[in-house]
Amino acid sequence: MIAALVIGILAASQSAAHAILVSATPEVNGTIEGPKVHIRLRFNARIDGSRSRLRIVLPDQSVRPLALDRQEHPGTLDSEVTGLSSGAYRLQWQVLAGDGHITRGEVPFQVK
Repeated sequence: MIAALVIGILAASQSAAHAILVSATPEVNGTIEGPKVHIRLRFNARIDGSRSRLRIVLPDQSVRPLALDRQEHPGTLDSEVTGLSSGAYRLQWQVLAGDGHITRGEVPFQVK
């Protein structure tokens, strides 16, 4: 019984350490104006910006990697993308949290 309790506590602490996206600019499923867009992803944990990746999937499904700005805060990623015309886009992110776990996700949005 004690072993099960210890395992449960360890599992909970490890899952809490994963970097989870808590806010995004542009917002998930939001609509913004282009052609220039500032991107900010904020996570619930420290992330290693030098080992994190951000790319954009264009309306024609081609993929373009995005350069990351210098990290202002250890829990954020910032970038800027230009030349966006009307259509559906997806930001794909991959981050390395301070606990060594990699998490990935997408932020779909529209440009009007």
